[in-house]
Amino acid sequence: MPRPSTLADLAAERLDHRFKGLPPDADGRTVAELTAEHRNLFDGGFPTPVLTLSAERLAHNLTLLETYTDRHGLAFAPHGKTTMAPALFHRQLAHGAWGITLAMPHQVRVAREFGISRIFLANQLVDPAALRWLAAEQDADPGFRHLCYVDSVRGVELMDAALQEAGAVRPLEVVVELAAGPEGRTGVRTAAQAHQVADAVAGTRTLRLVGVAGYEAQVPDATADAVRAWTRELVALAGEFDRGGRFAGLDEIVVSAGGSEWFDAVADVLAEVPELSAPVLKLLRSGAYVTHDHLHYRDRTPFNRVPEEGALEPAFRLWAQVVSRPTPQQAFINAGKRDVAYDLGLPVVEVVRRDGDERAGDGISVTALSDQHAWLGTGPGVDLEVGDWVGLGLSHPCTTFEKWPLIPVVAADGTVTEYVRTFF
Repeated sequence: MPRPSTLADLAAERLDHRFKGLPPDADGRTVAELTAEHRNLFDGGFPTPVLTLSAERLAHNLTLLETYTDRHGLAFAPHGKTTMAPALFHRQLAHGAWGITLAMPHQVRVAREFGISRIFLANQLVDPAALRWLAAEQDADPGFRHLCYVDSVRGVELMDAALQEAGAVRPLEVVVELAAGPEGRTGVRTAAQAHQVADAVAGTRTLRLVGVAGYEAQVPDATADAVRAWTRELVALAGEFDRGGRFAGLDEIVVSAGGSEWFDAVADVLAEVPELSAPVLKLLRSGAYVTHDHLHYRDRTPFNRVPEEGALEPAFRLWAQVVSRPTPQQAFINAGKRDVAYDLGLPVVEVVRRDGDERAGDGISVTALSDQHAWLGTGPGVDLEVGDWVGLGLSHPCTTFEKWPLIPVVAADGTVTEYVRTFF
């Protein structure tokens, strides 16, 4: 079996044409060698467009969620599908994370390649090839723990058949997923269905029921009260299972929820979890917090409702350059749909930079995106010229990370302190 990759392997990767936004003269250097040069983003040869992460804001956000979850007695498995960046996974673990949440089997393979030993798969896994790989991975590494959803009897049957065929020795730990209402996404719709799924799990030797979970952001017309009500249903289901002896012999019982919009309401209810037959692992799974954003999560973060707990800071900025100024009311920059997220709102113009001077981007807005251009509308008297650098704030980190395989982390003075490798 080949040895797992390490973060040192990422640092040893040689740079070339695959990595957009990096200085052309960096070709042939390793990531470690380029990092050691401590180049400045603005005069170090970086072409536009280039996505950057703020070193200070990234550190702030990691610390804030560590503090928040510790204060509320929560375990934390941040959703790694947001970043798909092993270096950030390990920083999250260093900040107290219990493990990493993922959504798809290939994401689990990336995490395992880089030594992640606890993974929560927020999906029902029914693909035979993926289950064969997972069975072999579990049996080869007693220290590896993997949990995933189940939400149907048919799903349990498919999982059991694949694991039996694979000759799995260790049972796969599963949690019954409770949907966030009748029109929710995945998950059982009723307690009766939940018990049917639990019965199906109990009838196998390849699966072990260890808890319940769900995703509260799918609650229709979500409010804090509606999310609390749904989370109480989740906790009640755990209690029913426990009273029925379904968790007999477990060292801990998992109750998990908590995306990036309502984790305060989830935390309120998880604080009320009654004593069960084993200690309860209250597992939060927020992901977008790591970079936050300038629109969607800025408006929806729970810290708006609990400002005394702190505040996340948007850590992304994409720099592009004005390449056309055809009229006083219009300009175009060289970044578009291939470079920025646009599924939850267009980017916002934060700053303009010219000849080393930076000023607010007042009077400038992104009005549309083409594949490789952003259309800018400019108000009367706005000073904007071809060649200016424009710093954009972005919405939805999940669909921003995926567009950039290597992202510079930049200190406040412009020094690039490290590079974050992604795997999508």
